[in-house]
Amino acid sequence: MLRGLGLSLLVAMAVTGAAHAVQPDEVLADPALEARARAISHNLRCPVCQGESIDDSSAPISRDLRLVVRERIMEGDTDAEVVDFIVARYGEFVLFNPKAEGANLILWLAGPGLLLMGLAGAFVYIRRRADPVAAVELTEGEKARLKDLI
Repeated sequence: MLRGLGLSLLVAMAVTGAAHAVQPDEVLADPALEARARAISHNLRCPVCQGESIDDSSAPISRDLRLVVRERIMEGDTDAEVVDFIVARYGEFVLFNPKAEGANLILWLAGPGLLLMGLAGAFVYIRRRADPVAAVELTEGEKARLKDLI
C-alpha cells in the first residue's frame, strides 16, 4: 500500500516536473487563444537554451518571447504572422523546423542525399564482393612449373 502510494507520488512529480515553464500570469484567459499560443511557442527554439522550446525554457528571454507571442495573438495576428514577427527579430534560428527554401534547402536535402549515396556505395560494395572471381586457367607451362615446385 505504502509502496503504491510512493510510486504514485513519484509519477505525479515526474509529470509535473515536465510541465511547461509558462508562468500563471502569462496564461491567456481564453482557452482557445492559450492553445494557439502554446502551439506556436512549442515550435520556437529558446535562443539561450537552444535545445528547448520557449514553452519549456525558464530563461528570461523565453519568457519575453512567450509574452510577445501572446500579445500578438491578442492583437489578432494569425499564427503565421506571429511566427514571422518573431523570425524577423531573431532570425530563422528560433524555428525548430526552418522553412525548406533558399540556403536551408541544402540542409534539408543533405541528410537524405547522404543516405542515398551511402546506400548506393553499400550496394556497389556488396555486389562486387558477391561476384566470384573468375577461375583463371593456367597455361601448360605454368602447370608444369607448378608441378616442379610442389
